[in-house]
Amino acid sequence: MSTKERKVALMGFRSVGKSSLTIQFVDNQFVDSYDPTIENTFQKAIRINGQDYNLELKDTAGQDEYSILPQSYFMNIDGYVLVYSVNSFKSFEVVKIIYEKLLDMKGSINRVPVVLVGNKSDLTLEREVQYEDGKKLASSWNVPFLETSAKENQSVAEIFSMVMMAILRAEGSEQKKGGCVLS
Repeated sequence: MSTKERKVALMGFRSVGKSSLTIQFVDNQFVDSYDPTIENTFQKAIRINGQDYNLELKDTAGQDEYSILPQSYFMNIDGYVLVYSVNSFKSFEVVKIIYEKLLDMKGSINRVPVVLVGNKSDLTLEREVQYEDGKKLASSWNVPFLETSAKENQSVAEIFSMVMMAILRAEGSEQKKGGCVLS
């Protein structure tokens, strides 16, 4: 069975930990220093349901409510990880705006595989966004949700398993509708 390619973009407000989550997943290490990302691409081979995938992760520059999202964030991207930091209510608000922009660009919600992630769950004393708030938002979008800590490597791999499952579900529903699915 040949390896299939899937592309996933990580999006969210600046310094929510998009790069830390990506590097923790790809290299099993935590990078503590904050160096604003322009845009990086990482590769990781994973296996889902017995099928090998080469996952291309696009670690995007931090967005804010006024960001014009480049076309490259929408073209040939199979799924999205929308990240906020549990110690930043602002980042939680920004992720809602990014989600709306995604829907505007990508169309129907059923075809946009998204996982909502509340990162930095280890910062319990600095928490501004409660677990229930993230869960409720994800539920309203009908997408998977989890809280993670890139620093403690808590639930990091699960993010990418969840987004892959969401991508595969979306592709399955496309095939059932008779749509064209490229792989």
